[in-house]
Amino acid sequence: MTKIPKNFKELMVKNYGSKVENWVSALPDLLSKSEAIFGVHHLRPFDDLSYNYVAEGMVGGLPVVLKLSFEKESLRKEKDVLKAFEERGGVRVLDYNEELGALLLEKVVPGNSLVEIGDDQKEVEQFCQVFDRLHQKQDSINSEGVPTLVEWFSALGRYRENEGTTGVIPEEEMILAEQLLEELIQTTTNPVLIHGDLHHGNILKNQGGGWKVIDPKGLFGDTHFETIQYLLNYINRQGDSDIVLERRIRWMSSYLNLDQIRITKWGIVRGVLEACWALENGEEPNNGLEITNRFKMRLRSLVKSEEGEK
Repeated sequence: MTKIPKNFKELMVKNYGSKVENWVSALPDLLSKSEAIFGVHHLRPFDDLSYNYVAEGMVGGLPVVLKLSFEKESLRKEKDVLKAFEERGGVRVLDYNEELGALLLEKVVPGNSLVEIGDDQKEVEQFCQVFDRLHQKQDSINSEGVPTLVEWFSALGRYRENEGTTGVIPEEEMILAEQLLEELIQTTTNPVLIHGDLHHGNILKNQGGGWKVIDPKGLFGDTHFETIQYLLNYINRQGDSDIVLERRIRWMSSYLNLDQIRITKWGIVRGVLEACWALENGEEPNNGLEITNRFKMRLRSLVKSEEGEK
C-alpha cells in the first residue's frame, strides 16, 4: 500500500472542509488505479503536501510525479496550461486521467529550486529569463477556458457584497484596490496566458542546467501581474523587505521592459485580495494588508521620483 501521510486528511479538511473526506477515503483506491493505468511504481509522497496528493515515482526507468486532485477542474486547467507552456519551459505532461483526477508529469531532476542560487540579483535575472520565455510569441496559445484576472480578483466583489463599507479591511484600502484594479484591467492592451504563481519554488533546475516551471494557476491578463508572486516570496532576501522590493522591481523593469508603477499597482491590489481570501478562510487579514502597505510606500516613492524628473 502506498503511504499516505498521517496528517493528510486533517490538512485536506482544513483546506476544503468536510466535503473532501470521501475523496481522502477513496485515495488508496485512486492510487491503485493510477498505478495500473499509468504503469507508475515506487510512489513516495512529497513532504510538503498542501491542496493535492503529490508523489514521486517511476515509470520504467523514468522519474515521474503523480498528482491526484480533489479539484478535478483545476487539475485539468493545470494540464492544459502546462501543455501550452511545454515548449516554453513548462514541465512535460506525460499522461492524464480526468475520471481519476490524476496527472502524470516528468520529474525535474535534480529539481533544485531557484532560491538555491543563493544570490537575489542572480535569482531575479534567472526569473526574468524564465518569464521572458513563457510569454514570448503567444499567438499560437489558446486561452479558451482560462480565467481572466477579473475572475481571479472576484473575492473583492464578494467582500463588498458581504461587508459593504463596514468590514475589517480599511475602507480606503478597498476603494484604492477597486480603483486600481479597474484601471489596470482597462489599460491592459496585450493580455497573455500567465503562470499565475511564478515564484522561486515553482522554478526548478533540470539535468541539462536549464529551468522548468511547475504548478501553474493559469490566468489570462497583464504580464505585469506575473511578477507579483515572486515579489511576495523571500521578502527579506539579502536586505530589508522595503529595499528588496525596490531593487527587485527595478531589476525586473530593466530586464523585461516593464513599467515599475504598473507592477507596484498590481502589488497593492494583490495585497487586498490576500486580505479578502484570508477573511473567507476565517483568518486575519493582516498579511494582505501589510503587502498592500509595502507596495503603497513603493508607489509613493516612484510617483515622487517621476514628478521630480518633470
